[in-house]
Amino acid sequence: MQVRRHVCPLCEAGCGLASSVEHGEIVAIRGNRDHVLSRGHLCPKALALNELHNDADRLRTPQLRRGDGRFEPVSWDEAFGVIDQRLTTIIDRHGNDAVALYLGNPVAHDFATTLYAGAAMRALGSRNIYTANTVDAMPKFVACQLMFGAMYTVPLPDIDRCSFLLILGANPLVSNGSLLTAPGMRARLRALRRRAGRLVVVDPNRTQTAQEADKHYPIRPGADALLLLALIHVLSAESRINLRGLGPHVRGVAAVEALARDFSPEIVAPRCGIPAEDIRRLARDLAAAPTAAVYGRTGTCTQRFGTVSSWLIDVLNVLTGNLDRPGGAMFARPAADLRQLSAHRGTAIGRWHSRVRSAPETLGELPLACLAEEIDTPGPGQVKALITVAGNPARSAPDSRRLTAAFEHLDLMVSLDLYRNETTQHADVLLPAPSPLTKAHYDLFFGHFAIRNTATYSPPVLPPAPDERADWQLLLRLIGIIARQGASADLGALDDMIAESIGASLDGQAGSPPAEQTSLRGPERLLDLLLRAGPYTDAGEPLTLARLRAYPDGLDFGPLTPQLPTVLNTPSGQVELAPEPLVQDVARLRASLRSARTDTMMLVGRRHLRSNNSWMHNLPALAKGPDRCTLHIHPTDAERLGLGRSARVTSRAGTIDAPVEVTDTVSPGVVSLPHGWGHDEAGTASGVAARRPGVNSNVLADGVELDPLSGTAVLNGIPVQITTSPQQ
Repeated sequence: MQVRRHVCPLCEAGCGLASSVEHGEIVAIRGNRDHVLSRGHLCPKALALNELHNDADRLRTPQLRRGDGRFEPVSWDEAFGVIDQRLTTIIDRHGNDAVALYLGNPVAHDFATTLYAGAAMRALGSRNIYTANTVDAMPKFVACQLMFGAMYTVPLPDIDRCSFLLILGANPLVSNGSLLTAPGMRARLRALRRRAGRLVVVDPNRTQTAQEADKHYPIRPGADALLLLALIHVLSAESRINLRGLGPHVRGVAAVEALARDFSPEIVAPRCGIPAEDIRRLARDLAAAPTAAVYGRTGTCTQRFGTVSSWLIDVLNVLTGNLDRPGGAMFARPAADLRQLSAHRGTAIGRWHSRVRSAPETLGELPLACLAEEIDTPGPGQVKALITVAGNPARSAPDSRRLTAAFEHLDLMVSLDLYRNETTQHADVLLPAPSPLTKAHYDLFFGHFAIRNTATYSPPVLPPAPDERADWQLLLRLIGIIARQGASADLGALDDMIAESIGASLDGQAGSPPAEQTSLRGPERLLDLLLRAGPYTDAGEPLTLARLRAYPDGLDFGPLTPQLPTVLNTPSGQVELAPEPLVQDVARLRASLRSARTDTMMLVGRRHLRSNNSWMHNLPALAKGPDRCTLHIHPTDAERLGLGRSARVTSRAGTIDAPVEVTDTVSPGVVSLPHGWGHDEAGTASGVAARRPGVNSNVLADGVELDPLSGTAVLNGIPVQITTSPQQ
């Protein structure tokens, strides 16, 4: 029996685990009480890691889809031979833009795939790059790019030292944090309240986090930006703005105050559903708190004014003097910093546009809502081939029925994934991703959002299967094909080129040697280069991967510390409180005040602790228990509409029938469905999920209306009609 210490890769919390291994099998998984960040915390997802590893439905061999639709196992060489022949032909005939690449959410949880997928994007050189960002976090990234000069320079609530925490559109007790790596959130929030701090939640639902709060304000979906501007209005009108020591580092305060003049609490209250006096009280409490932070996430991003809302959250952190201050909203200082590799400068918005609707590029990618039309609309520049990596856009994209139908227009689809799901069942070549337990782990992406500066590297817990290939090796083979070196390209030489490119980007950074001076290869070499170029040392020497490996419980570099102005990368060298693109978009928000208010029911999403998007529904430990894909509706609405066990939900995009769950945790006039479900399509291979398929909420999102600055689809605050389902 051996105990292997490692980190759970299934959500953003990054909990340390201690797994007992006997004869090559995991026999027990426990929380690692010595881990530098999680201190023994874990959630049910970690306990299902072994089920994922042993899942009979998980892909283990490459597969080709034959003409009759059947999948046939093939060798790696045959699979890549087909990709080489067909992908090269498409690029030769139609150019690189005819190939689209989609990266799903799990890419961010794997440091190797993050780094090599980025290399694949650069090698492909296509304008048709899509990720899960534009159905999730892109508004926050755009706001931070404009305000601070880098998309990953994201202010984080310093929860462990905060005395007043305002949360909008987030449920960290269930999500385990989102753009907020903070394991054990329930204990942290309860500790805040024990030290006489206050927790206030603004959300259409009385979520699990709201139930822990001192105060919950049930806001009308999509009205967060109005509320935030009203709070700024009060701070300005009552002379409560106090930058403390931020003054020399901030520009644009007067411009923001001028914008807020038209948004008094009395004007916005009817729209957001929160009384004017409550808005004034909230602003005063925020300003008076010894330390305070404002935090918002998915609910504030996936709405009509997602980028404006994300921006105004940090405007409030600045105007109350709480940005970059212990107990306020602070910046992480990751040991391996992706910002050192970023090519984004300036606004990084609108450098090119999509072919069909002319939607602007944002931070190097196009809106996922545009993918279907780029595939199924004929003409020059039409997407002919699609490569998906660790994603299921047939369930995560808006108007997902159209996207699913569009797959049949492709000349080639290649998918790298754990499962044959609703997306990958349409692939011509299906490449199996390895088990998370056979891969090394380092939280490269989420280190930028951690509430404490730590670093943990964990080697594979279990050995790979005999014919298993690592994700990064598969991506290297794709890069070789794209680079016209064929299916049998020299992967070592390609890997050297990627390492040299990263080494050149880091040239001159403290501790970073030329790439050829390290004996490591593969993703460990790339991580080592980033660590050497990072801000930390060990025993007076630059931090290296070898040194980090000597600390299996991780290294703790301490709490977040002030970093202004050195963390800023704006042209002015200051925090841009009033970036012109955001200021201009306020006109759209102002116009919404003049439109007639309707009493239409509004649909919002929700999350569950035992789920993460679409790919955990096939694990018995997580799928057991009550049905979680239900339509939450308030008792008064259920009675008024005469609903029974099932309801029909209709939007301008589509119709679904969902089981009804009557609950007063959702506000009157609002209904809620979780996303990522709908596992009832023929051709998939997920036996457990198929027995309780749920419904696909993204059938109801049309993808027509996008947040204009981020290209993010409106997935929250969708007008719907609710009627009795004929399936009763």
